[in-house]
Amino acid sequence: MSFFSLLRGLAAWLKVVKNPDRLDEVIVLADELATPEDLGQMVAAFERDPRGASALQCRPRLGRVELDQLAALPVGSLGRAFAEHCRAAGIDPADLPSREAHDPGSFVLAHLYESHDVWHVVTGFQTDVAGELGLLAFYMGQFPGHLSPLLLAAGLLNTALFSFDDRDRRMSAMVRGWLLGQRSAKLFGVDWASWWERPLIEVQRELDLVVPEVEQVVLLQPVAA
Repeated sequence: MSFFSLLRGLAAWLKVVKNPDRLDEVIVLADELATPEDLGQMVAAFERDPRGASALQCRPRLGRVELDQLAALPVGSLGRAFAEHCRAAGIDPADLPSREAHDPGSFVLAHLYESHDVWHVVTGFQTDVAGELGLLAFYMGQFPGHLSPLLLAAGLLNTALFSFDDRDRRMSAMVRGWLLGQRSAKLFGVDWASWWERPLIEVQRELDLVVPEVEQVVLLQPVAA
């Protein structure tokens, strides 16, 4: 990373510390950290998973997302849940970066950008600060890379300085995200566009995202023998 990239990344990180909802600065930080070395580590990790290895070759893309069409799908389907998630949070999928994918490294970045809110839906994390921290912890449990730990650090510092009353909820989300990310199947490389009509609960079960033990740990309840 060059000196100027480091400065841009640091400036973006400090802005995220003050306001974790700054998606524009998160994207700046992600772009600055997307070095060949970092992306190479992620590609190597994904190649060890059958779905990830296949995706790096085929490079499935989410494509243009029409919320009206997804909202017309059956209740309980992944696509319907995604449309409801976006509308409830005021999210326009077109606002997320759409990047070219001309090699494995660029596909990793493009795929993670465009599927971010699908991961929100299937993991059950909301789009508030606690939910974003939970999903970042899930990312850490799924694949290597410096962005997630840096954003988690920004979130923890924001909690300590500006939102201390929300500490328990945020920590619970991070614990759940880390454990779920470690125990579930790898989500990278799922061809989400072909899964829209599938029941959400079926998708979660196939990806091992229904883990009662994780929920019991987060709720500080003993696991039944």
